[in-house]
Amino acid sequence: MKLYTRMPDSLKPYYDAEITNYQFMMNKAELSEAWNHLERAHVIGQAYPYQHSYAHWKMLLFGIKIKSPKEIIGQLPRLLVGGVKSFVGKVPVGNTGGANIPPLQSLPIQEDIGAIFEKSGVLN
Repeated sequence: MKLYTRMPDSLKPYYDAEITNYQFMMNKAELSEAWNHLERAHVIGQAYPYQHSYAHWKMLLFGIKIKSPKEIIGQLPRLLVGGVKSFVGKVPVGNTGGANIPPLQSLPIQEDIGAIFEKSGVLN
């Protein structure tokens, strides 16, 4: 079994850009766009424990900001087990990470994110 511990350097700029874009949109109070960037960061980072957990942490804070009990409650178990599942390579590929999607459901990866994985040499 392969253990995942560190995001490849080739992928990190794409993840970081989504987190930066999330914060930029939050500062502009563009909540829907901000959330979209968090979902994208989650998909890009979900195979790596730190990035996966950080995306869920930001989603929890987002849920608190918008006062969404569903999102807050939905993020708590994801925070507890998401990073562990990443570490052992057992994540539902393409899952966007929000409480509106079952935590174990795989989803199709957006075409542009698939291209990012391919360009970065990461098979997902």
